[in-house]
Amino acid sequence: MTEPSAPLVRLRLDLAYDGTRFAGWARQAGGLRTVQGVLEEALAIAIGRAAGPEPRLVVAGRTDAGVHATGQVAHVDLAEAQLEALTRRHGPGGVGRVAERLSGMLAREGDVVVHRATIAPLGFDARFSAVHRRYRYRVADRLSTRNPLDRARTLWHPRELDLELLRAAADPMPGLHDFAAYCRPRPGATTIRTLQSFTWEREADGVLVAELRADAFCHGMVRSLVGASLAVGSARLPPGRMRELLGADGRTGEFPAAPAHGLTLVEVAYPPDGDLAGQAERARARRGSEQVPRMG
Repeated sequence: MTEPSAPLVRLRLDLAYDGTRFAGWARQAGGLRTVQGVLEEALAIAIGRAAGPEPRLVVAGRTDAGVHATGQVAHVDLAEAQLEALTRRHGPGGVGRVAERLSGMLAREGDVVVHRATIAPLGFDARFSAVHRRYRYRVADRLSTRNPLDRARTLWHPRELDLELLRAAADPMPGLHDFAAYCRPRPGATTIRTLQSFTWEREADGVLVAELRADAFCHGMVRSLVGASLAVGSARLPPGRMRELLGADGRTGEFPAAPAHGLTLVEVAYPPDGDLAGQAERARARRGSEQVPRMG
């Protein structure tokens, strides 16, 4: 008779990273450096030989190469022996200091920081329990706003953009739509999403900032929406064209996607603990045929 396997403990990680030197979030073959790869390597080293499954992270959304994050969330399932090995050096309350240990192991490169590590509430799933993801995209469209210290997270646009045109492009876009014109095609994956908000503002330092929030984003959607509105803001595309493209059969070539380095994932939000499992179940039902949602 086979003995039942020991229950696993789910650990939630809140993290940030500079995507400049990463080939995206997801682990890849061929030795490419990825955020998932370096974090899972650090976890494996910290756990050592403790019995349990190989640590594999589930993320709220996979970011592309060059995209940054200040509010990314992931989870990992560990056996109790593995969790004990991970927290052993810190004594009581050690889970709260796992973030320090992992960040310390990654400090040499300095482009990934784990801000918090906590035992996840019952029903929590970093991907499916999320109710929205929020991004910011930064554009310096005036010479006076080009700050070399921010060049890795800000697009330097060659000419000034019209803020009112940017807003006219973005304002009609929220709602439940088929965003196929703004997504890279993926077999079996739906392109129907609920875009909750899309705004443009010029901040005090003169930098233009787009903010987009949705239940989830399909592959390439954020950068395509920003790229289309940049075409509108520079009078290369009529404002109404963005709305007209909703429901199109596939990706359009009327504008390029915005470069990756201006984009940052700033928030992943979750419902109260009592609704985590229900939200995950509803999200799986909506996107059961999808793979992990890509962000940006």
